[in-house]
Amino acid sequence: MIHLLAHAESRGGLESGQRLLRYATGKPITSRRYDYLWDRLGEDLSWVKTQQVSTHWIRHTILTWVERRFGFAVAQAYAGHLTAGQGARAMGATGTYVRAGLPEVATALSILTGEPHPLAPEGPSADARNFSDQ
Repeated sequence: MIHLLAHAESRGGLESGQRLLRYATGKPITSRRYDYLWDRLGEDLSWVKTQQVSTHWIRHTILTWVERRFGFAVAQAYAGHLTAGQGARAMGATGTYVRAGLPEVATALSILTGEPHPLAPEGPSADARNFSDQ
């Protein structure tokens, strides 16, 4: 996180809704650039090519991990797919009662990374499983 913040401070992207990763000129990188980077990684890391790792693959893997450990509502909020009102409609009557807020998402992120998050009610618990354990 320290390196991502330093990158954003030097190249821009700290504003809400802005892309974080940028070229040295400050221009946000495109989805094609991500594809190119994964292709290059696949040349040196055979498992990246074999598993067809991509940015979407990583997002899917992380969201699956969040859903299995914290439930559907937290995974949905973590992904940023729906607002509270939309989530209630998409989940039917259950959506009226089951919602996740920023503290739950911050807790999931904190446990995933093993780093404290200022918006999480508590830091990672000692008995929480690390992402790499699964």
